[in-house]
Amino acid sequence: MNLNRIKGGPVGAVIVIYFPEQEVLDHLLRALATQVACMVVVDNGARESTRAFLRGLAANIPSLEILPQRQNVGIAAAHNVGINWLRTRGCTHVLLLDQDSIPASDMVEKLLQACLKLESEGKRVAAVGPGYQDPRTGHTSFFVRFGWLRFKRIYCDQLDNTPIPVDFLISSGSLIPIATLDQVGGMDERLFIDHVDTEWFLRAASLGYRAYGIGEARMEHSLGKGAAIRLWLGRWRHIAIHTPLRHYYMFRNSILLYRRSYASWKWIFSDSIRLVLTFFFFLAVSPDRLEQGRMMLKGLWDGIRKNTNPRGSA
Repeated sequence: MNLNRIKGGPVGAVIVIYFPEQEVLDHLLRALATQVACMVVVDNGARESTRAFLRGLAANIPSLEILPQRQNVGIAAAHNVGINWLRTRGCTHVLLLDQDSIPASDMVEKLLQACLKLESEGKRVAAVGPGYQDPRTGHTSFFVRFGWLRFKRIYCDQLDNTPIPVDFLISSGSLIPIATLDQVGGMDERLFIDHVDTEWFLRAASLGYRAYGIGEARMEHSLGKGAAIRLWLGRWRHIAIHTPLRHYYMFRNSILLYRRSYASWKWIFSDSIRLVLTFFFFLAVSPDRLEQGRMMLKGLWDGIRKNTNPRGSA
């Protein structure tokens, strides 16, 4: 069976890179090449050695296209560039992947089959997404629904093929029908990096589309570029250590989204609690606590002022 062309047509993948580890990127592209009809790498920044490697790989993999950007345009703009390129190639579904995500050999098949089945049942599908494991920590992911005070974690059996209705998915691993993108629109480029996926799923939900987690579809994925620490906070938690600039975008974009008419109150309440906890946690434990605090407060202030100017590469 040709997985790329069953019923819904070809699946294309968008991989956004920003100074990736070449070995991991190589693993990702080779794992993906047999699962999709075409792949586009949007280069937001890479070493010349990595670019030479990609050019050599593209010469041997006809389905691979490299789209270099003049500068880091942000994850949202890069996704839109890749999506638009795949649209011109006739793809009917788009798979978004981070540079450090490694799909299982049958991940795309599982996602596509689930998506097509949901659509055949009359569901308005925003996206379907896999479960994942962080290779650094061994942490296994969960799916999420919004609660009034916190995000509700939904763990699933990896052998269960029942789609789980969720409120949002991380962008990496999300399989999105082009028809949905035509109705909902692309990613909000003003957000640059953080909450790009959250905003899109909130917007999609306001238009009647639903996201679904597919437990039997799997990938490896590392949350955050930096280290992660394991702490007991009522239970064992893995907390990604982000840079002050990433925290700037998290805080700024949260405030920007709170004003959106389609942002659900459950998400706003839960996310605002998360921001407060993040602020005090990193002031307490981060070696660069003063810079962390300054950038988080700057993000809050710029969000209040509706300042969407990019502050550089995160």
